[in-house]
Amino acid sequence: MTYEVAVIGTGPDPENPSVEGFAMGYRHAESVGNNDRCSLVACADIVAENAKAFGRTFDLADDHVFEGYEEMLGAVEPDIVTVAVPPRAHEQVVVDCARSGVVSAVHCEKPMAHTWGSAKRMAAECWRRDVQLTFNRQRRFGKPFRGARDLVADGAVGDLQRVETHWGDLYDTGAHTVDLTGMIAGGPSPEWVIAQVDYRDEDVRFGMHQENQVWALWEYETGVQGVLSTGVGSENATAAHRILGTEGEVRIGSEDAMLEVRRDGEGWEAVDVDGEDLHGANADDREYGSEYIDRAIDEIVDALDSGRESELSARNGLNTAEVVFGGYHSARKRGRVEFPLDAEDNAFVDLVESGALEYQPDRE
Repeated sequence: MTYEVAVIGTGPDPENPSVEGFAMGYRHAESVGNNDRCSLVACADIVAENAKAFGRTFDLADDHVFEGYEEMLGAVEPDIVTVAVPPRAHEQVVVDCARSGVVSAVHCEKPMAHTWGSAKRMAAECWRRDVQLTFNRQRRFGKPFRGARDLVADGAVGDLQRVETHWGDLYDTGAHTVDLTGMIAGGPSPEWVIAQVDYRDEDVRFGMHQENQVWALWEYETGVQGVLSTGVGSENATAAHRILGTEGEVRIGSEDAMLEVRRDGEGWEAVDVDGEDLHGANADDREYGSEYIDRAIDEIVDALDSGRESELSARNGLNTAEVVFGGYHSARKRGRVEFPLDAEDNAFVDLVESGALEYQPDRE
């Protein structure tokens, strides 16, 4: 079967990506075009010129280029929709796709949502209507991360104790790194989180304020812990990720190797990852994206074909979102937060808007 795919949120010029618009719709579309089980058939963007430019780039019929996604859903009835709008719009677009009655799967950009309540509502609506909902955590398919997961699963470092991340942030990049921590840990549910944030220089990405520094510690039901330490101080870390076990350690993104393992009593051993890195694979051969996104698209199509749960599922997305929003709530309440999380909002936004975090606005 060939699935007809539509993109909602084409974005602006992909040659000039920024924190105001990264044109992820182009990256989705390129990977859809690289999948022989998919056919890109339509697009929608609230900026008409953006939609038209996207349509020209991907040779879409003029009558399959729309400003309004509701009109597109009714006219085209795509099987799969990819969503690349800003996070604050995720819930409305995803829920509308699920309620359309014509869409079988929705593949949404990360972060999952702008609040914890919004994340839960999106997932619940898609589950209620039997629509597959996935999120573009494409780094899961990178060989450095897959290789680390496999080393842990094979017992190379004994019993897993902790996964540390020393780059990025909690909300935007954390949508990847917290997710990767869960993947390496075997997919358990988180039980609690404690965190603190610092925000003194304005940083707004895709309409959302983003902290400058964060330290977070959380624990899964298995007892495995995750740590995120970013901003000031993280430059002293020996790797982007450290994976600690009772009998050894794995490092991802160290100065010496992209992936390496130290078994108990032995030295460091580099593991071949075919030149792949933290961000992508074979990007030089692509116009817009990376092979990681190709693999993500292949995964959602495989899951839809077979009826299995995708590893990019809303369930995994909620596990990540609960740590993220729980971490912000911990900073607000100044204490550990036990799950299930009962704060429906985004505590970081609340801290910014209430003036509890005093930052220097960007004057540019």
